Amino acid sequence: MNIFERIAEYRAESNRLAWNGTFREYIEILKKDPAPAMTAHARVYKMIESFGVEEVGGHKRYKFFEQEIFGLDRALEKLVEEYFHSSARRLDVRKRILLLMGPVSGGKSTLVTLLKRGLEKFSRTDQGAVYAIQGCPMHEDPLHLIPHELRPEFEKELGVRIEGNLCPSCQMRLRTEFDGDIEKVRVERVFLSEENRVGIGTFSPSDPKSQDIADLTGSIDFSTITEYGSESDPRAYRFDGELNKANRGLMEFQEMLKCDEKFLWNLLSLTQEGNFKAGRFALISADELIVAHTNESEYKSFIANKKNEALQSRMIVMPIPYNLKVSEEEKIYAKLIEQSDMWHIHIAPHALRTAAIFSVLTRLKETKKQGMDLVKKMRMYDGEEVEGYKEADLKEMQSEFLEEGMSGVDPRYVINRISSALIKQNVESINALDILRAIKDGLDQHASITKEERERYLNFISVARKEYDELAKKEVQKAFVYSFEESAKTLFDNYLDNIEAFCNWTKIRDPLTDEELDPDERLMRSIEEQIGVSENAKKAFREEILIRISSYSRKGRKFEYHHHDRLREAIEKKLFADLKDIVKITTSTKTPDANQLKRMNEVIKRLIEEHGYTAASANDLLRYVGSLLNR
Repeated sequence: MNIFERIAEYRAESNRLAWNGTFREYIEILKKDPAPAMTAHARVYKMIESFGVEEVGGHKRYKFFEQEIFGLDRALEKLVEEYFHSSARRLDVRKRILLLMGPVSGGKSTLVTLLKRGLEKFSRTDQGAVYAIQGCPMHEDPLHLIPHELRPEFEKELGVRIEGNLCPSCQMRLRTEFDGDIEKVRVERVFLSEENRVGIGTFSPSDPKSQDIADLTGSIDFSTITEYGSESDPRAYRFDGELNKANRGLMEFQEMLKCDEKFLWNLLSLTQEGNFKAGRFALISADELIVAHTNESEYKSFIANKKNEALQSRMIVMPIPYNLKVSEEEKIYAKLIEQSDMWHIHIAPHALRTAAIFSVLTRLKETKKQGMDLVKKMRMYDGEEVEGYKEADLKEMQSEFLEEGMSGVDPRYVINRISSALIKQNVESINALDILRAIKDGLDQHASITKEERERYLNFISVARKEYDELAKKEVQKAFVYSFEESAKTLFDNYLDNIEAFCNWTKIRDPLTDEELDPDERLMRSIEEQIGVSENAKKAFREEILIRISSYSRKGRKFEYHHHDRLREAIEKKLFADLKDIVKITTSTKTPDANQLKRMNEVIKRLIEEHGYTAASANDLLRYVGSLLNR
């Protein structure tokens, strides 16, 4: 399908979704499905829910956020359950401004943009359809046409709640155009759109001396005063403020706490009573979710001012911290690079992960838990198992510091430094060392970092480098071990023979001399120690392997060493330890012989085909690992 066919298809779909009819016909729609009459808060919640929810480790993960926001599942679960879900059920929290509070570049703006784009798409679906009085500048709910005295009957029959009054413009049109006959009023389907200013608004504070309250509530059209004779005539008023246009949807209040007081007081009655004052009119009803965002220092200054107590009580503050999972931080950098024009430059495997390790370490707090350092804590947060610690320890650490993740290096700084490494002339690829070097160089130019912080960050760069060294050695280890596949299988079979004899209290038969021997404890421990299996835990580990073998056998499948992750790692590490001298000689020799050259080419080929390296980055990796092994 070419681009013009796609445009034509989109236009045809818009025409299909369009609807125009009488108020009576709209009531018939509600009788079949009352969903179009839901509140703005309910619409946002339904939109999020429509993408699906999954249970992960006892927590809910909302799929709506997963393409754009990474590593904030717990914060997002709290946001959805405590604010969106509660407000959708008409609980009192819907009468509060949602204030997202967190560090710079933590994802607050991305979250709000995601909600806006989501609402736009949702309003084009059957379950998210929005209907409004045709010609209303505020895209008003048609149910406002029903007189207050008759509303209880309609609510009972339709299964809906009717809140709010007609805007001044629709009140006048009902009297003058329709002679008070609500059945004559036309209703249309509208599509929420920030660009077209339908149901989505954005307010950004500027200079308090020059900014006008009309930006929020609309303004008098002085060119029509002589025609209509009064400022209280709705035809002489522009209902084009952000609060007017965001009706039925969402309004983003950017940098809310930097705003002049007169703008903030307008939100008091809107949040509590669902209306606001504009011009010389009675209170104007509005149904919208107001979401604002700010950083921690501005929020603390705001709550310190006693004059702000009334507004503060009308806020629900949701902390949006930095991500604390290395694998999720890696996704943030990958996403930002993909969106740039530098996507064609090869980034070697583990380079972004190394940068993510540095970032996450700067955000973690030292725990009081015995024997737990920041690296172990980082691994547990990322879902890895750390020997000696359980799920309960993880939960305890996660609740130990409420402010964890609210400080540290922001993703924007790191992606700026990665960009600096990418933009260098004649660079075909960059690796972890290039990125760490760029991060280190950037610390000298970072004006807001104190001397103590700089020392801490330099230490974290060293830790990230050590973590990368282990990853690099493991990568080469795997590539070399695969070249010795038969050796791995032989070692594996030998280990299985010995643990079977150990667990069954039997002997093993020597294949050469045919004599019966005790299980080779030295061999078994040399493999198990590679993955930290202690003397006390060896029996349980060996029995676990036998159970796994038995399970595979019952299903008619052969158990291979790569079917058990920890055993595979142990076999590879043991084999690599035995091959270390070969690897050291092969990777570091300047004049390799034919055999060494062949082995090098096999390893490079495997690094390219199975691990995502280029020929240049694979060669760089081998040289680097060679230097590490020779230290």
